[in-house]
Amino acid sequence: MKKVLFVCVGNSGRSQMAEAFFNNLAKGKAQAISAGTNPASRVDPTVIELMKELGIELTSHYPKKLTVEMLDTADKIITMGCGVEQACPATLTETEDWGLEDPKGQPKEKIRDIRDKIRDRVAKLLQGMGI
Repeated sequence: MKKVLFVCVGNSGRSQMAEAFFNNLAKGKAQAISAGTNPASRVDPTVIELMKELGIELTSHYPKKLTVEMLDTADKIITMGCGVEQACPATLTETEDWGLEDPKGQPKEKIRDIRDKIRDRVAKLLQGMGI
């Protein structure tokens, strides 16, 4: 099964949304995990609220520390636009940066826009993977 790793600094917003959208849309045909180079203490409550608007529950999710094992077992790594590629240990895994704005401290309308961009990119990613 193909595995995608979504990485950002805090693993409290963008990468959590990407992981949830991926796993929801892939329907078990591929798997996503997310992690941060400097994980926050919790997933952003506004992100949880706005994902719930789309029927995706994140209340049991928590920020995770990026590990070498995560990097080694991923078929593809997506960084979310926060410069974490410099903090990631060297890997031969295909890596792509999505260049997305951080939702932290943004108004709900802006976070919805970021959320929807992530959903669209995840759908295109899955399509490109043949899923």
